Amino acid sequence: MSLTGARWLGAGLVLMMLVGCAGQQVVEPNPDDPWEGFNRRVFAFNEALDRAILKPLAQGYDFVTPQPAQTGVGNFFSNLGEIRTVLNSLLQGKPGNAGISAGRFVINSTVGIGGLLDFATPMGINAREEDFGQTLAVWGAGEGPYVVLPFFGPSTVRDAAGLPVDIYSYPLTYVEDDQVRYGLTALRVIDARAAFFEQEELIRGDRYSFLRDAYLQRRRFEVNDGKLGEDPFADDEFDFDDDAFAE
Repeated sequence: MSLTGARWLGAGLVLMMLVGCAGQQVVEPNPDDPWEGFNRRVFAFNEALDRAILKPLAQGYDFVTPQPAQTGVGNFFSNLGEIRTVLNSLLQGKPGNAGISAGRFVINSTVGIGGLLDFATPMGINAREEDFGQTLAVWGAGEGPYVVLPFFGPSTVRDAAGLPVDIYSYPLTYVEDDQVRYGLTALRVIDARAAFFEQEELIRGDRYSFLRDAYLQRRRFEVNDGKLGEDPFADDEFDFDDDAFAE
């Protein structure tokens, strides 16, 4: 064998060894997601359902419905959610936020024609949205593992436990006419899916991991009322170690 051939053979063996080592690397499990195998299977089911039914319906809705009308639909369902925010704000001991949310509901339900128009936001009347998962957090319940629910999607054990209360604290649940209730529920889901199209373009890499991490980050932000934690560099008592600047 020539010297050149030997070099190519050696390089090939090295490459095969590197590929073999890479294939044997074990990906560290995410501590927030100990049920990842199960969750990925449910995620795949939800994704298949979305591709087959929900996404095409949302695309059709987005195509035929003018943007002002879509905004009105979103405002209507968001306005109904103010009732949930009022209830959970009171349960969390936040009467101020409850009062603001109640004010939003009254203004948008009257001047805003049943919530189709949002007059409260331009007036500077803004409340933090609250749900029972956040209430459980305030009461001291731990977040628990990340879990993907069939049809509902990303959640945690704590948020999943609060889901029944959230359902029964949403006014649409009490519409007696089944056809009207189912129709409005379907419209709400389709409108929410259509609103996700622009955000969906930001997804990079593994779709499952991206959505999981985004969900957990957003929920922790909401549970902490937008507080990101203490910044040690903002503490007046923070002392620099002189040795850290030594040559």
